[in-house]
Amino acid sequence: MKNIRIVLLVLLMVMTGCAPSFEKQEEVIEENIDETGQETAIIPSYNISDENYRVLLDYKLSKSRGVIVNQVANRLDIDELEEGLRRQSLSYYDPDRYFFQEGQYITEDVLYSWLERNEGKDEEDEEDEEEDLGLNPEIPDLPEDADTEERIEAQRENPKYLSHILEQNYLTKTEDDVVQLGGISIGIAMKSVYRYQTEIGGPNYYKEISMEDMLAEGKDISQQVLDRIRQMEGLTDVPVMIALYREQAHDSLVPGNFVARTGIDAGSSSIGDWETIDEEYMLFPSNEAKEKYPDTWANIEDFESDIGEYFPNYVSVIGKGFYRDQQLQKLTLEIPISFNGKAEVIGFTQYVYGLVREGFQKHYDLEINITSSDNQESLIIREAGEDEPYVHVYH
Repeated sequence: MKNIRIVLLVLLMVMTGCAPSFEKQEEVIEENIDETGQETAIIPSYNISDENYRVLLDYKLSKSRGVIVNQVANRLDIDELEEGLRRQSLSYYDPDRYFFQEGQYITEDVLYSWLERNEGKDEEDEEDEEEDLGLNPEIPDLPEDADTEERIEAQRENPKYLSHILEQNYLTKTEDDVVQLGGISIGIAMKSVYRYQTEIGGPNYYKEISMEDMLAEGKDISQQVLDRIRQMEGLTDVPVMIALYREQAHDSLVPGNFVARTGIDAGSSSIGDWETIDEEYMLFPSNEAKEKYPDTWANIEDFESDIGEYFPNYVSVIGKGFYRDQQLQKLTLEIPISFNGKAEVIGFTQYVYGLVREGFQKHYDLEINITSSDNQESLIIREAGEDEPYVHVYH
């Protein structure tokens, strides 16, 4: 208990020391994208960490806000697509020089039109006022009396590869205290499993999409997206980073991951080489985790066994590991247990605190969430390289 008090005191001191001072915030002029005028913005003086961007105040919502929720089926993919794109942007836009802003150029209407299927207009349709902007493959025309097998085959041969296109803006400050667009990042979310129906209310069918096919389609779509954004006012002469994201199945317990990225110089409309991204999330326990990362799997098994000695009737430890270049970067564990009082929570948290100090290596971030029913009871966090975990018991 003494150790927990010490840790809580240290955590309070750290939080107090890192609290932002609004007295030193810097006021700048932000160029208004929609109008010819300008407006005032505020740059926060402090950043949460070296791997986070400062965000201008007043905060501007994305011009395509809400589209991602309707397009990406797995909530975990939604979070990772947004957070992961910022992480990939760190290699192109230094957070000491750039400020983050949600996308202000690709609007909701434009985005939805890009996510549709291509209608495959022929030459006779070229004079139509409405341009065919769909980036997903067209479905060939089928006769009205086509049977179910024909409709299934048409969908399987022409799956919707593209789920979503996420835009993020990165701003810089000039010597005249004017904040302007310094670069743009585009995340292209691609399906690993295409789920479809041949009729409304009918059964779901599934088509697995190979990494090879996904990459080929994703790179082709990326070039088309680049061509289109270069035609937008304000985006003709800024650097662009494009990253391809491979989603997980809609019922997966871990998110997908970015698999490739490329940078395009200001003014260029051609994509050169792609850089492979070696990142993934791994579910523990799972056969795949046991085979690919046996040391971490065994570590969690031992941890689970120790918990079983303290609470014989608990269910199981559920873990999610984030790997970069096959090296563990962060391990998140959830321990669901039924408690009969706050004293049990404190006692068990203290016990787990000891297991963390003695049983886990220090080269990665560790987060342990102790839960009861749908409630969070306590939290243990240990940052990479640190000896003492942070502890918080919820009241």
